[in-house]
Amino acid sequence: MAITSAIRNAGGYVTVSGTVTNNGSGAWIGADWQSDETELAGNGGSLAGASLVDNAGRKKYLVLRDTKGHCLCTKFDGRVRSGQTVDWFAQFPAPPASTKKVTFQVGSMPPAEIPLSEAQ
Repeated sequence: MAITSAIRNAGGYVTVSGTVTNNGSGAWIGADWQSDETELAGNGGSLAGASLVDNAGRKKYLVLRDTKGHCLCTKFDGRVRSGQTVDWFAQFPAPPASTKKVTFQVGSMPPAEIPLSEAQ
């Protein structure tokens, strides 16, 4: 997994984007990245379980949802074949403007500290 950007938008949200490459010998399903929350169970293999943590502000931000409870994030439809790379994104409420870095976490991946940039 690679994070390519984390952009704070004027609309009050942060979009985190990246890629995931299946380096394994078999197909990968994004089910490990879904949330345990009952409300998000319908999101299937997605980034619905991802979060941003503002360590300085001591606040955790969950993926935004639409009015039907679907995450504003990539849903992995089907499998990622061995050697295949796919793009992903997830949108979160924006932390305060004074917050310049956050920790991104999803599934069993280790947490990653990422800088926030401002939309142009």
